[in-house]
Parts: sequence; C-alpha cells; structure tokens
Amino acid sequence: MSDRRFSRSRGDLCLKCVIMREFQIHTSCLDDAIGELNAGDRVFLTGTIFTARDAAHKRMIEMLDRGEELPIPIQGNVVYYAGPTPAQQGMAVGACGPTTAGRMDPFTPRLLRLGLRGMIGKGDRSPEVQQEIVLNSACYFAAVGGAGALMAKCIKRAEVIAFEDLGCESIKAMEVESMPLIVAIDANGGNLYRSGRQEYRTDRHGEENDL
Repeated sequence: MSDRRFSRSRGDLCLKCVIMREFQIHTSCLDDAIGELNAGDRVFLTGTIFTARDAAHKRMIEMLDRGEELPIPIQGNVVYYAGPTPAQQGMAVGACGPTTAGRMDPFTPRLLRLGLRGMIGKGDRSPEVQQEIVLNSACYFAAVGGAGALMAKCIKRAEVIAFEDLGCESIKAMEVESMPLIVAIDANGGNLYRSGRQEYRTDRHGEENDL
C-alpha cells in the first residue's frame, strides 16, 4: 500500500504527483475495511457480488412495497450496476462494463438503509444517495467505463438468480477476482468526482481557473 504525494514548481511549471493507496479486499471483509477507505483509493475486489440495473432495482423496490423478501441478500453485500452480455470463448460472461449509477439513485437509499454495503458503477451520485452512504457506512466504487472486456476477465463465475426474463439485465451472482475499482464516495462523505473537479479548476496559486 502506498500513499506518497509531492508537488514541485519550476518557473511557470508546476508538477504534481499523487500515488494513491491500494487495497486488496475480499467482499466478506468489506464491513471491516470500509472505514479505512478514502475517496481516490484504488481497490482490487475479490469475492461475491451481484449485478442489478435499473429494471431489476425497480422490481426489488416493488417487492419490498409488497412485503416480499428480496431475491438477493442485500445486507453487507455489493451490487454492480451492469448487465453482462452472454458468455463466449470460455469466459464466464461477455463484456461487463458499468452503467451510469444515477439511474439507480431513486432506489438506492432504501437499499442502503437495508444494509447494502457497496455499489459499483460510473458517474456521480445524487446528494440524497451520498447522504445515505455516510449514514449507513457504505461505499460507492467507480469502475472504468468502456472497458467491459477488461472487467469481464476478472469474473470467474456468473449465475442468474432472479428476473431471468430481463436477459442481460437479470440479477446475477458473480465471483470476481481482483476487480480494479476506485473509491468514488467513501463512508465519511469524501467524493472523488467533486474534489477532482475542484482540484482541476484550482491552479497552483489556489485561484479558480475559467475552465
């Protein structure tokens, strides 16, 4: 694990180098690890995760409204916002890149209050979701968009467990190994999307650029 940061100025040139911390985490240990994670940390995740996109989320909320048990164990687990394509060439799945997490924002607060511990997607979250992440000691991980084939290489097994009629968007249990992720929103409210934009706008004198 490394956490070295330095900046160096020479004339009009300012060079900043940041080496973020890295963690190898098993999903069974995520509860213990979450408090140590900061926005910007790199995580290589191993263990069981579940896929679910907006259609599956909508159905799960409808099930809760009817007082029914959810088809996946939400408490302490991780949901990946993805709809993997059919398996090919000996792989567990085809391409399996993240979808935009904002599509799940209307459903996420309720799942977080039920104990959902981690989410994987791309893009920023709503203020309400960020607040619930903090209140419920959860974490939102960003996966690399447009790299579905790369992500698929980390998936060792996939099994449909609910809503098979949704095809690629059915809920699947997947075993992953060293899936590369970035902590986008941590349990203390750190938000890489917002802090990153702020750092980009601010020059070496601490003033706002016009970009």
